[in-house]
Amino acid sequence: MPTYQAAETYRSKVVKPLDFDEFWRGVDDQLDSIPLNAEVIRDPMRSTDDVDVYDVRYDSLDSVRIAGWYGVPKGVSGDLPGMLLVPGYQGEPPLPKDWARFGYAALSVAPRGKLRSNSQYNPGYPGLLTHNLTDRNTYGYKGFYADAVRGLDFLLSRDEVDSERVGVTGSSQGGALTIVAAALRSEHIKAAAAGAPYLCGFVDSIELTSTYPYQEINDYIRHHPESRDDVIDTLAYFDGVCFADKITCPIIVNIGLQDNIVPTETGFMVYNAMTGTDNKRLYTYDDQGHEAGRYLHAKIVQDFFAEQLSPRTS
Repeated sequence: MPTYQAAETYRSKVVKPLDFDEFWRGVDDQLDSIPLNAEVIRDPMRSTDDVDVYDVRYDSLDSVRIAGWYGVPKGVSGDLPGMLLVPGYQGEPPLPKDWARFGYAALSVAPRGKLRSNSQYNPGYPGLLTHNLTDRNTYGYKGFYADAVRGLDFLLSRDEVDSERVGVTGSSQGGALTIVAAALRSEHIKAAAAGAPYLCGFVDSIELTSTYPYQEINDYIRHHPESRDDVIDTLAYFDGVCFADKITCPIIVNIGLQDNIVPTETGFMVYNAMTGTDNKRLYTYDDQGHEAGRYLHAKIVQDFFAEQLSPRTS
């Protein structure tokens, strides 16, 4: 088992670009100029006696059509807390039935490249992490992050959702998207739970681990050594560490101390960078790898959101 110095001492090598906030304001302005054009169709095959499930589509950056699953408790007409569920790197977004049963209006979003949203953009896996890697304006994660944030715009457009009670959660890549959404929509996100956050401390991670997906970046640099500086510059605009100080809501983070996919050190780094909130908590799981105690931690996440968002349970 590796040993770690005091968690609060870890700091990333990433340098936040001077125009970081300006860049993301520009992305937000682009999103604002695109009508949501939401389509919501009930799916009887996936709905149950207690939950209505809907096939959702909406427009995002570059007019890419994004899919999602939307679940609400049956028979509830309004005043529901909203929950944005964001996916991992390879897995497909699950149906949000459990969160609907807990009393939330829950959207499980499939950003571009995921199976249900890949008709216009499909870099593949591996592929997303290095797609247009040397240009922040066309890098694959620019649209991917925007798609997740746009999911929040969908939730806020719904009459049944209480806009003052919206949360976001995910693990691995979903942990990174949780951080991004909570940062870019800090005025709307009231609580966040990020598990094993990937895409945090890129420059640290590619030195700390030789596993994939991060190894994709090292592979790219090995084949294009002249591009290293451009790669590092681009990645800084998408690094969770650079977003972290913009989070103002209560947030919990869980990491596994045996994680060789998302280095444990980077979990400490992004947590320490969350300087904009005085309500944060880090959960570490000594004998856990990238799952980061997910099944042990699930009840903690559920109770955290129940406390912060007070869903109706009956």
